[in-house]
Amino acid sequence: MKEIQTCYSEIVIEKANCGLDHLHILVSIPPKMSVSLFVNVLKTNTANGLKQKFEFLKKLYWGTQSIWSIGYFVSTVGINESVIKRYIEFQGQEDTGQAKLEL
Repeated sequence: MKEIQTCYSEIVIEKANCGLDHLHILVSIPPKMSVSLFVNVLKTNTANGLKQKFEFLKKLYWGTQSIWSIGYFVSTVGINESVIKRYIEFQGQEDTGQAKLEL
């Protein structure tokens, strides 16, 4: 467990942006941390934080610990990291047709 706690300090969120029903993040995690563990930590901590801040969520999501859907999509980033960062930064505008990005 101590090794996992050490991993938390090594997580770096490079870029983040959200829409009404989804979230895009570019994150760097240490090699010793699995992607599924990171997603679990992210979803658990944000769900708990939101429920503390917004009490009505506890009633809305009664009987479950999470407010997130079960699934997630992950892709690794190589030489196209700058393209991914631009996409995340402007994804809300891209989704509504306000920005025309060349990926």
